[in-house]
Amino acid sequence: MSELYSTEHRALQRTFDTTRLADRLEAMARPELAGDQKAFIESRDMFFLTSVDHRGYPTCSYKGGAPGFVRVPDPRTIVFPSYNGNGMLLSMGNINTSHKVGMLFIDFETPHRVRVHGVATIDRYDPLLTEFIGAELLVRVTVTEAFINCPRYIHRYQRLQTSKYAPQAGCAAPPAPQWKRIDAIQDSLPARDSGVARELGGTITLEEYGALVIKREG
Repeated sequence: MSELYSTEHRALQRTFDTTRLADRLEAMARPELAGDQKAFIESRDMFFLTSVDHRGYPTCSYKGGAPGFVRVPDPRTIVFPSYNGNGMLLSMGNINTSHKVGMLFIDFETPHRVRVHGVATIDRYDPLLTEFIGAELLVRVTVTEAFINCPRYIHRYQRLQTSKYAPQAGCAAPPAPQWKRIDAIQDSLPARDSGVARELGGTITLEEYGALVIKREG
């Protein structure tokens, strides 16, 4: 009996004659990370995170930071920070709802990728929190499945630079984002952000913010 595949998966596998292959690949999945996977994950400056909300909708989120912002303290654990964002806290709220997550780590230059399933928890007072510059929360993921992933369809891209907004040790605090200048949200910003628009040059319209994004200034 497969833990990974549902009756719907099996029906499609029979249609395309991939049942034996699917079984072999399931057997190759591991409940912990290998040494080369640990090194790969800790070298990344971004990954994609999936979580599921209270309605059953999946949320796919890009998580980025300075290289090494994700840590693997042991083969069964992945730790990453949650930085200041748009205030919706969708992924974090989803984690507190269902705890199950998917993580996709990609190297677009090699190319290479690692896919992980796990159970996530959040602790505002995690003892490691102070070691992650700029982190508001720390997420710990207990690995349940780590997969070999074929890089065949990964397009090759070259990494140019780390985002100026990514918190980094030994650097000044990142600048405030331009979207916090949008006039329509000024009365809903947290108190700590009430002066951001003034510091950045005044409020702007949503259309003006869109123009900044197009010019890569957003």
